[in-house]
Amino acid sequence: MSNLVNIKIDGRPMQAEAGMNLVDVAKQNGIYIPTLCYFKELNPLATCRICTVKINGRETTGCTVAVSEGMDIEVNTAELLDNRKAIIEMLYAEGNHFCPSCEKSGNCDMQNLGYDMGITVTRYPHVFSDKIVDFNPKRMIMESNRCILCKRCVEEVKTKDGKDVFSFVQRGVKTRVHIDYEQEAKLSEAEALHAMNICPVGAILVKGMIQEQPFGERKYDLLGKDILPQVKEDLLRATEDGKFIVATTSLAGCFGCHMSLLDIDTDLLDVLEIVEFNKSPLTDIKKFSKQCHIGLVEGGCANSENVEVLREFRKKCDILVGFGECAIMGGIPAMRNFVSLKECLEEAYINGVTTEVGADVIPNHEDIPKLLNNVYPCNEVVKIDYYIPGCPPNAQHIWKVVKSILLGEEFSIAHDEFKYD
Repeated sequence: MSNLVNIKIDGRPMQAEAGMNLVDVAKQNGIYIPTLCYFKELNPLATCRICTVKINGRETTGCTVAVSEGMDIEVNTAELLDNRKAIIEMLYAEGNHFCPSCEKSGNCDMQNLGYDMGITVTRYPHVFSDKIVDFNPKRMIMESNRCILCKRCVEEVKTKDGKDVFSFVQRGVKTRVHIDYEQEAKLSEAEALHAMNICPVGAILVKGMIQEQPFGERKYDLLGKDILPQVKEDLLRATEDGKFIVATTSLAGCFGCHMSLLDIDTDLLDVLEIVEFNKSPLTDIKKFSKQCHIGLVEGGCANSENVEVLREFRKKCDILVGFGECAIMGGIPAMRNFVSLKECLEEAYINGVTTEVGADVIPNHEDIPKLLNNVYPCNEVVKIDYYIPGCPPNAQHIWKVVKSILLGEEFSIAHDEFKYD
């Protein structure tokens, strides 16, 4: 005979099998508790803390809870939702999760949680840590910079004779996952792929088995929910001719976001009905001639000129929008943050394979902008009001957001257009 108990989740009464895992009970009743470390075949790990809930007023990890009679469970309060969002943001800030260049992009559990939570930027400064990338194993690559220490691989991946393949080494902030080369060599191809697939991020990769998949065919491209960004109550008044003044600039990036701006093709004529461009590469206007309603900034800050231009935009634009991954988290240019500036310059101008023989001078002149030690996201230099992620963001997405901000209208972003890559 089944042993049913009575519980409440967010005020909703329900019955469940006594001793059943709370995450599974919630799922059976249409309530989603997000997790990264939880794996149904494993004992609860409670390492990621994203499933944190309140039971009878006390916080605990949902994946470790076995339901019992009379539990009053809170899952989706404003406080808990913000806590989960903060954890994901910290994981992005502490690890090097460059979605546009990551092999797991589109199939990444953590990336999908970012989408579902509507995260456009992390509220924490990026650490840009430089951990070991281990290419030595026979079949795998271990990218410790992406690892979130969920412990799935440590608990799940064993050889046929029960030996551990993965283990934690060191302590505190230096903790990382180590691969036992001897045991890893015993894994079959299927077992190695299983290790890669249970990793919720792109930390475990199988050599030669990373296959690029087009948009629409990846695991999370068609899953998820639309998000509703909150338009700030900044009432912008158009000029006398009914137009809003827009400025754009490109800092340390590839200019791809500006190319995307133009991908609306003939719809640009509709945009020009309400928009007048001021300082912008699109108009070749070099200096601001008037105060602008909105400024669009592509690229991060890699040198002194980028910082000066960004600060000027902050002064001259009522609302500042960072668009594209480089503006939001440093993007591909920020991958130089893992080496010292001195080493970076020496590799480019002295030791590089394309360096001319005898050309051993690093350019240095007062007219050349000074490189910063790191490439910084724009929000670590000035206040940014809105963020549009993507590499590059879809053109229709960009202009929908811009027009909604200018006109003070609420809008929704479809899951399939909200991308970090």
